[in-house]
Amino acid sequence: MQPDRIVKIGNSLLQHGPANDRVYLMKLDEQDLPDIVDEMDDMALEHGYSKLFAKVPAGAASWFTSKDFVNEARVPRMYRGESAGCFMSKFLSGERAAKLNQDTIEDVHRVANEKSIVLPPTIDTTDVVRLGPEHAKAMAGVYARVFESYPFPIEDPEYIREAMKENVLFYGIFLDEELVAVASAEVDDSWKCAEMTDFATLPQCRGKGAAGKLLSRMESAMEIRGILTAYTIARAESHGMNSVFSKAGYSLAGTLRNNTQIGGKLESMNVWYRSLHSG
Repeated sequence: MQPDRIVKIGNSLLQHGPANDRVYLMKLDEQDLPDIVDEMDDMALEHGYSKLFAKVPAGAASWFTSKDFVNEARVPRMYRGESAGCFMSKFLSGERAAKLNQDTIEDVHRVANEKSIVLPPTIDTTDVVRLGPEHAKAMAGVYARVFESYPFPIEDPEYIREAMKENVLFYGIFLDEELVAVASAEVDDSWKCAEMTDFATLPQCRGKGAAGKLLSRMESAMEIRGILTAYTIARAESHGMNSVFSKAGYSLAGTLRNNTQIGGKLESMNVWYRSLHSG
C-alpha cells in the first residue's frame, strides 16, 4: 500500500491518502484560518475520505467545532506551555465514527491505570544511543520486520534520513552489534512539545524494558532542548505500549476513534501526555 502524501496548503502541513482514509492537519499556520477548514472538507470530498483529523491549539479550536469537528483528546499546556493542544475529528461516515472493540480498549485503560505511578523510577539508559543517517538502513529493517504497514513509510531508509533533517530524533538499542529496538522524538520547537513515537522492538527482545529505556532517554534529551510537553499517540488496543506510558507517569488525554492505519487495518489511538517541567 502506498503511503499517504504530505502536502502544504498555504503555510499549513497536511497528510492525506487512502492508506489512512483521512485528511490530517499535522501543522496549522493560523494565518490559513478559516479557509483551511473548508479546504480539508473539499479534499475529503474529492478523494472520498471518511475522516478529517486536526491537531490545533485550543485558541483555534472554535473554527473547527463550528464545522462539526469534535474534540477527541485535549493535552493541557501542549501549545508553548501556555494553552492546550486539541486533537479534533470530523467523521464523514457512520462506520468510521462507530466505536469498535470498546471492551478491549476499556480493558487496556484499566490495565494501564493499574500500572500508573506518581513518580517514574530512574531507568538505566546507558545502552540507548542516538541514531544517525548511517543507521537508516538498519532502522528501516527493524520497522519492516515489526510492522506489516504503518502511517508513514518508515521502512524506507531515505524517508528516515529526510525525517532526521526535519527535527525527528531517533534512538536505538543494539545487542551484539544488531539494532534491536528503535523509537523517535518528533520535535516541534514552535509548540515546545515532542511526540514520542515509532517504537519498535524485534520479537526476540520484547519484554525486557526496551521501550521504557528509549522513552526515558528521549525525555532527558527533550528536557535539555527546552521542550515542555511530551505526548504520544498509541494504539488503543495495545496493552504493552499504553502500560509503558502509564508507568512513566503519562496521563490519558483521550481516544481517537478509528484514526490510524497500522498493520493493515484502521485502529483507534490513545493520546497520552506528560509535562517535562515542574513550573
